[in-house]
Order: sequence, then structure tokens, then C-alpha cells
Amino acid sequence: MTLTPDSTARAMAAAVAAREISARELLELHLERIDERNPELNALVSLDPEKARAAAHVADETVVRAARDGATLGPLHGLPFAVKDTHAVAGWRTTYGSPLFADHVPERDELIVERIRGAGAVVVAKSNVPEFAAGSHTFNRVFGTTLNPHDPTRSAGGSSGGAACALASGMVALADGSDMGGSLRNPASFCGVVGLRPSLGRVPEWPLANQWETTSVGGPLARNVGDLALLLSALAGPDARAPHALGDPGATFAPPLLADGATPLAGLRVALSPDLGGAFAVDPEVRRVVAEAGALLAGAGAQVDDAHPRLDEAEDTFRTLRAWHFQAKFGALLEAHPDGFKQSLADNIRAGAHLTGRDVARAYAQRTALSERMREFFTSYDVLVLPVSQVPPFPADQEYPTHVDGQEMATYLDWMRSAYYVTVTGCPAISVPAGTTRDGLPVGVQIVAPHGADRRLLEVAAGFEAVAGVGS
Repeated sequence: MTLTPDSTARAMAAAVAAREISARELLELHLERIDERNPELNALVSLDPEKARAAAHVADETVVRAARDGATLGPLHGLPFAVKDTHAVAGWRTTYGSPLFADHVPERDELIVERIRGAGAVVVAKSNVPEFAAGSHTFNRVFGTTLNPHDPTRSAGGSSGGAACALASGMVALADGSDMGGSLRNPASFCGVVGLRPSLGRVPEWPLANQWETTSVGGPLARNVGDLALLLSALAGPDARAPHALGDPGATFAPPLLADGATPLAGLRVALSPDLGGAFAVDPEVRRVVAEAGALLAGAGAQVDDAHPRLDEAEDTFRTLRAWHFQAKFGALLEAHPDGFKQSLADNIRAGAHLTGRDVARAYAQRTALSERMREFFTSYDVLVLPVSQVPPFPADQEYPTHVDGQEMATYLDWMRSAYYVTVTGCPAISVPAGTTRDGLPVGVQIVAPHGADRRLLEVAAGFEAVAGVGS
């Protein structure tokens, strides 16, 4: 088989391990693609080909030693990789999309990067993000706007928009991201790739200013579910520095996900809801794709019901905890640099300054109630299927969509409810390509499973991917 930058990450890793292609050769294939696509799309930033070539050379030497000594290579060995520009990489410019950190170079890797490099990946660049990863449209004053690889007049989503765009256009084999209000899921939907928000504690993070604030999680992005499982196998697993990390080892999530001839969809109990009972507006094109996904699942033998959990408290819970988190993290920086933030983010930070202890306590009590209600809901259903994003990719010159199906969106968060309502349940949720608009823009569906059921969720997603005829 001839490898290209569009081959699966699993095929690339197997070829490097078998010495059918060198890590250096694989890197050059991707650097050629980067030269071809990145000037237009602006997905990758702080690109350093020479540093990547040096890492690929080391990867090739490791392959030789492993063959000689009978050692096992890491699951990502030799794969060109982009690290989200909010994750610290030692010796690599890391800006967080903020002009205040335009020249920042960390001295150490954070935990997620330790695992990526420890698994053998070759870091090529950082992936572009919105300022401090705030908002689901990737633009900032340091590097500019990332564009959609399917239509460069459209948004790539965010905050992991650079990662999703780079994957969809074949610039890297795999990429990581993070998700507070949809930052792994929304760009995956917009760019036609796969993004997983794992269960709380599945992918441990360190260092953090607050190890107990868990609205944001790290996680994987890939072009298909099998490749995403490969990356999750490197990212997941306990770490003594992350006290809420789940104990399952990373290998629990490694591919293959589907046994030969087996389907995880027959008899699957699916709750299908386009809008959680009218909780948010949904574009008609997105609504159509979700309905078609339900029909595909039913055709594969699943029991599909029009049903949804009651998530009435999700709006207040997410908004309160987000503002509290942003104020705690950025409040002093905003005070020192009042003109250093985009206006929508500055407003979000300042909103947190007016919260009381009673407000935060209420939000955590509500989050507990939401988690308990989801636990009960999943005694009747195996998965919940709903939109990832309430809209298809919107014009890249807008900060956010101002209307959805005729309803006004007052802030840069309003159109993301289909993602952030799930955030505050703590459940794992995956975005899988499901169809396109009539104009050919990608639309994903969001599949949600009970907390801790990440492996089962991956298997269901792989089954849906197969019947939908996407991925590989």
C-alpha cells in the first residue's frame, strides 16, 4: 500500500514500525502537504520543520534499536502531530492565541504533551486557537483566522479549529485538543473529522491552576474513529499528579474497535433528539442530518426513540462555572492589561467578578443533579444522539452566528448549547461525520454515553461510521 498524508494514522504507524517507510520520509510527505494547504487555511502555527526533522531522525534510530532489541514502539511512533497552541510544549512557542503571550516559550511539557511525545509522535507545529481557547471560531490577533478546508469562506470551528482543519486537509496524522463548551466537538463537526470529549478524568491534565475545576478536558481528534481510539490509548490512564484521573489504562481504548462481522448497533437503545425538547434552536439542515442519522441507526437494528433527558439547569450551570473559571484564571491578567483581550472574552471574565459563593455553590449542586439525572436516563438508553453544533459552518468573517433558525443569538456562546449542555453532565460525547448540507458543508452528530463508558462509546461511533459510509 502506498501511503499518503490522507492514509489512516494506524496504517502510517504500522508502516513505520515495519520499516516500510521511515519517520523522516513520512514527515516530508506531510511537510509537502503543509506547504500546499496551510498558506490558505492557516491551521498550523509556529511551524518548525527542522525541529520536526530532528525528532523524526531520533524516531528512526529508535525503530532500529527496537528491532535489534525486541522492544515495543509507542502507539504513535513516527506520526506527524500538531499540538494545540494552548498546551505547553517545552522549547516550542506557545501563545494561547493571545498577543500577551506572543513570544512565550515554555520550559516543560504539560502532561498531555508528555504522553504524546512519549508515545513516539513527531511534533511538527502548534494548531491555531481562538484567544485563550474562548469561543468556537478560531481567530486571534497573533496568527489570524483558520479557514474551513471544505470551503475557505467558512469557519473551521473552535477552539480546536486549527487541529480539526489540519487533520481534514492531511497536514498531520493526528492532533490533540481540549473541550469546555464544545471545543473538540464543534470543529470536528465543521471540518468533517472525529472529536471526542472524554469522560471527566479520562485524560488527566497537569499542571492546572485548579485541579478540581473540571468543565474543561483534554482529548483526541482524528480523521476516523479507529485513529481516534489509537490516540486515546496514548492519552488516557491514571497519573499521580491528577487526583481525579480514572484508573483504566490507556490500552483499554486501543483499536480494533469492531470484531470481524460484529456490529454494536443491533439492539442498541438510542434516544434521538434534535433539540432536547426545544431547549435550543437548530438550523433545518442540521436537523435533517440528525434525523437521517437516526434512520441509519434504526436500519442497522438499533431501537431508536424520540427521547431526551431533562437538562433544565444546564444553561445556568455552564454559564456560572465558565465565568467563575475565567475570572479565576484571567481576572488579574485582564486588570493588568485591560486592552489585551478580545471584547467578548473580557466581558465573560468580568461577569465572573460579580459571582458570589452562593452562585458557585448553586452551580455545583445543579451539576450534581444533572449528573444524577443522566445516570438514571442511561438505565433506559445506551446512548443519546443529538446535534454537535446547532448550525453548519458559518462565514469566517463573523465572530459567531447571530441567528439560528430565526432566533437571535445574543452572545458568542448562545449557538453552542447543544454542546455545552452535555459538558456539564460529565458524560463522554463524540462528534462523528454524519452528512452534509445541500451546499456540501460537513455536519456531525453527537453521540453521548454514560460517564466512564468511553470504550463502548467508541465502539458505537465506529459502528455508526461504518453504516454512514464515512471514515476508514
